[in-house]
Amino acid sequence: MKDILKLYLQEGRDALLWKLDGLGDYDIRRPLTPTATNLLGLLKHTAAVESEYLGVVFDRPFPEPIPYISDDAESNADMWATAEETREHHVELYKRIWAHSDATIDALDLDAPGLVPWWRPETRNVTLHRILIHVIAETHRHAGHADIVRETIDGAAGLYDRNSNLPETDPQWWAAYRERVEQAALTHKD
Repeated sequence: MKDILKLYLQEGRDALLWKLDGLGDYDIRRPLTPTATNLLGLLKHTAAVESEYLGVVFDRPFPEPIPYISDDAESNADMWATAEETREHHVELYKRIWAHSDATIDALDLDAPGLVPWWRPETRNVTLHRILIHVIAETHRHAGHADIVRETIDGAAGLYDRNSNLPETDPQWWAAYRERVEQAALTHKD
């Protein structure tokens, strides 16, 4: 069971990293929604979430400081990269967090108890199993956000490079399909 959960977690991690491949620094940083969603910010946030849930919750804190999630960090500091922060730094940090998280998963049984201090008192006592599912859902949720952001940038979509999960077609088919969906939306009657 643990191996399957780790596999799903890793697939989400890999998808997030793939979304950065082949893009320049501007494209991975630029805000593409009204709330400034951007690819590097999604990776940075997901790394922070994983470090907390698979570290702090099981009294195995990630050994490196992560200043953008400290109590005195500015609001939303984990959702974007400053001009001084590099892609390489955040990718390598995320990979070190993976290794730390995987060590936690390997060291504990699925029913190992943990405590999520930022959750409501009635829900903060958890097990590794519950937290693994939570982190998998969170990682895949943000990989989905990254998928839409990446598609907006250059049309690349899908779970990973070799599997788009989309029909094998050409750009003309997609243009016609999009127009058909648009027409259905415009002519829909309640």
